[in-house]
Amino acid sequence: REKAQQEIELRKKKIEEDLKIDNIENKFATHYDAVEQQLKSSTIGLVTLDEMKAKQEHIVREREKKLAQKKAEKEKERQKEIEAKQAQKNKQKR
Repeated sequence: REKAQQEIELRKKKIEEDLKIDNIENKFATHYDAVEQQLKSSTIGLVTLDEMKAKQEHIVREREKKLAQKKAEKEKERQKEIEAKQAQKNKQKR
């Protein structure tokens, strides 16, 4: 029981750290910095406004896909950990 309580407390702390946001500006700052950097490196010379907007939209969509993929991978990992712990608990009960 004590181990289970400790595991629950660790999970709670981990979730709190993941969800902790100082302010809204910090949450999105790295995202837009990365997008801006990629946009700067992919834009050479003079381009029209339409071309620039199209590139920017494309880069933002790619970045969002990558972030969603990372989030899904983390969720899968977390689910595997939970399943492994459940299997271990079931094994100990027998």
